[in-house]
Amino acid sequence: LSIPEGTVTCPLAHRCLRALKTAQTEHVSPQLYTTLHRRACSSVSTPRITTHYTIHPREKDPRWEGIEMERFADEADVVIVGGGPAGLSAAIRLKQLANEQEKELRVCLVEKASQIGAHTLSGACLEPSSLNELIPDWKERGAPLNTPVTEDVFSILTEKYRIPVPILPGLPMVNHGNYIVRLGNFVRWLGEQAEELGVELYPGYAASEVLFHEDGSVKGVATNDVGIAKDGSPKDVFERGMELHAKVTIFGEGCHGHLAKQLYKHFNLRENCEPQTYAIGLKEVWMIDEKKWRPGRVEHSVGWPLNRNTYGGSFLYHLNEGEPLVALGLVVGLDYTNPYLSPFREFQRWKHHPFVAPTLEGGHRIAYGARALNEGGLQSIPKLTFPGGLLIGCSPGFMNVPKIKGTHTAMKSGMLAAETIFAKVTAEDVESETAGLHVPEYAEALKSSWVWKELHAVRNIRPSFHNYFGLYGGMIYTGIFYWIFRGKEPWTLKHCGLDAHQLKPAKDCTPIEYPKPDGKISFDLLSSVALSGTNHEGDQPPHLTLKDDSVPVNRNLAVFDGPEQRFCPAGVYEYVPLESGDGMRLQINAQNCVHCKTCDIKDPSQNINWVVPEGGGGPAYNGM
Repeated sequence: LSIPEGTVTCPLAHRCLRALKTAQTEHVSPQLYTTLHRRACSSVSTPRITTHYTIHPREKDPRWEGIEMERFADEADVVIVGGGPAGLSAAIRLKQLANEQEKELRVCLVEKASQIGAHTLSGACLEPSSLNELIPDWKERGAPLNTPVTEDVFSILTEKYRIPVPILPGLPMVNHGNYIVRLGNFVRWLGEQAEELGVELYPGYAASEVLFHEDGSVKGVATNDVGIAKDGSPKDVFERGMELHAKVTIFGEGCHGHLAKQLYKHFNLRENCEPQTYAIGLKEVWMIDEKKWRPGRVEHSVGWPLNRNTYGGSFLYHLNEGEPLVALGLVVGLDYTNPYLSPFREFQRWKHHPFVAPTLEGGHRIAYGARALNEGGLQSIPKLTFPGGLLIGCSPGFMNVPKIKGTHTAMKSGMLAAETIFAKVTAEDVESETAGLHVPEYAEALKSSWVWKELHAVRNIRPSFHNYFGLYGGMIYTGIFYWIFRGKEPWTLKHCGLDAHQLKPAKDCTPIEYPKPDGKISFDLLSSVALSGTNHEGDQPPHLTLKDDSVPVNRNLAVFDGPEQRFCPAGVYEYVPLESGDGMRLQINAQNCVHCKTCDIKDPSQNINWVVPEGGGGPAYNGM
């Protein structure tokens, strides 16, 4: 980053800093801190970090005077944002219905990754129920489901030992009939099926803005502008994005989508639900010694290296794809409280457990990645429809947490969206109060489906871990109220609030000493990110934007010891000394970003706002 000197420009600054000392060392709210800071420190110059136009409007920037800002617009019947399992299932089902009824229906899908599936990351153990319904002849069509589950193992880990836990019939962890898949490959195959049916796919086009009709209903989306320099000025090659208008726009961006965040506020969609709660999943793919390879084996564990009050668990899946491959990873709930915790380093430490390390010894790592996932369940699902659009898949959050599966529910939500939209879009006498069609029938169909029933049955399992006994109390609750009563208890437990608000001040926590990576089983962060294929155009404004550039040092570093440098799984955030040697500044290495969204979720000041970079940027996962 090209950052100007950040120095105190006025004697009042010394009084400002003294006045804020209390606010910096106490656990004050982000809103109160920002108010105090702006009132007291208007005379302090902070190094400029954020240059993005969403923070610094171009209308006020003289460098943009005279630049042509008109956008080309195109029209479709349905526009879908996001080329994941939900978005592609919706696209496929729409075209199936149109072809069956011989009706013209233009369906366009935009995806920010350079190729369909390149930003997809999951464990993944796939339950094929929705696939069976969507494409019954998927085997004949060559779907990449090559590894049926043959063996299920569940464990509680201590630092040196493993306690086996029997998987009783009926428990959500049972994987009989499921398939171990590389979800990126499966998503790419779904894209091929969609194109065969006539869906228009546009990978490499990042939707950056929701467009609205004059009556407030959704009109469509705009893709992002390209050709903007790092300092926020237009380059000679600047090009405006294009507008895609539709009767209905489907938002299937995945977990914590940045357009969904805008829609939540615009339509107040989260008014009657609890805040979403999240986890970060870190994953590697290894080529192991063929003698240790057991295709179809599924291993899950809870416990070490996490303490009983930190929600999380691990997976290790043996793939059957012609080579001795295993997919392994650690999931850590983002409601953890210790700012010194590093999910990446916990993952590296876990691989050295005596039950895990022998599988990896003699092998080598070929891929790495990370992604946030929803864990809020039924309590955290927002209102799903609004004039002109609706939410599907992991964007609103249909993951079954105890099953550790969300692909089947995401696909079904996309299919139900397609069926309800198709009936309305193709009706000749449809009446609509708004220019953008409202399809409340989608939410009704979802609540009448097996998706809702499944999520209702497990609604209390994740929040049950918030007790004195933590992990063990949650497991006891699951055993009694799910295995015996199948989730029919007459109450619904609550989550603890926003994950961002769960961190304790650093002064109240014990630093965690992590072992150094050995370069054989455990590795450093930057060599890991290199395996993700991540790449961004270097000369563009950082897409990790800050609402206030002063907050990272003055609050996050002062109160929480800079947790963003630990919760980010890609080394994006670093605190480095000012050039003057007097103090620290935050450096954002945006080119490292793997688009996991963890920073936007866990930032204790809620000061980071993740927006899309230029289309095609980000990780280049190959079957993750």
